[in-house]
Amino acid sequence: LTMEGPERPRLANSIDFQFGAVTRETIENALLHLAQQNEQAVLEAAGRMGSFRETRIVEFVFLLSEQWCLEKSVSYQAVEILERFMVKQAEDICRQATIQLSGNTTEVQNWRARKEQLFNKFILRLVSCVQLASKLSFHYKIVSNIRVLNFLQALGYVHTKEELLDSELDVLKSLNFQINLPTPLAYVEMLLEVLGYNGCLVPATQLHATCLTLLDLVYLLHEPIYESLLRASIENSTPSQLQGEKFISVKEDFMLLAVGVIAASAFIQNHDCWSQVIGHLQSITGIALESIAEFSYAILTHSVGANTPGQQQSIPPHKVARALRTTAAPNT
Repeated sequence: LTMEGPERPRLANSIDFQFGAVTRETIENALLHLAQQNEQAVLEAAGRMGSFRETRIVEFVFLLSEQWCLEKSVSYQAVEILERFMVKQAEDICRQATIQLSGNTTEVQNWRARKEQLFNKFILRLVSCVQLASKLSFHYKIVSNIRVLNFLQALGYVHTKEELLDSELDVLKSLNFQINLPTPLAYVEMLLEVLGYNGCLVPATQLHATCLTLLDLVYLLHEPIYESLLRASIENSTPSQLQGEKFISVKEDFMLLAVGVIAASAFIQNHDCWSQVIGHLQSITGIALESIAEFSYAILTHSVGANTPGQQQSIPPHKVARALRTTAAPNT
């Protein structure tokens, strides 16, 4: 992880997101911390099965966050909290289900009851994840219990304040109270900050809005985008279950996602500067140019279609495959 060139004053964006407001040393430390978190997340993802970042679920969270006028970061945080919570619940249910083979009637009944409860309270848990994420944001935008209860009632779900609090507590306990999870947006904004210090020709403030749009797109089209990356990595249109399982760690690599989003945004904003931008990103993160190009290619083909950087660069397929196979390795 590197920053180049001397520290210099930068113009700040007072409307959306303020760049250049902290010192170079602070940025370097924050970037290193994010890289370490990303490395740990990639390692922990190995062997994990399933995902709840489905289009309908993500769209529900995004629309709800927009309706409640929450910061954009809150919607991503809520999706990640819900993802971790549901995966944890699913893993626990599967472990309980295996006890069924031993013929323990009580445990079988507990498993079935927990599974039914998870289904019945999914909307409540989803809303609790949004509410918890709002509490990690600015205090004046916390979603009140009354507002949540009114929303649920409008959908036909009648709950009490006590049930709402219990739902939040269930999520917190399930995740060991570790809900301040990193999101891809944090990686995007940190890398944009570093790009500004390193003399990127495309202004960070100009890239930021496009990055938000494309990050939304990646969340909404999570499966098709990553499926196309998987097919490119194995050079086969029909990946096996084992290959899909091994690719889970790539899906949890937020640093890779961030550089792909920024590269795609740079191509949209000023494709003449695209090569310089991905060169900077490669220098900062150590991620291969081929991997950055292929990810941006996947994002753009699912959004704007033709004339994408992958086509312009004519990257050999075997290089793309080799690069993607190594993206799960820790970045330093």
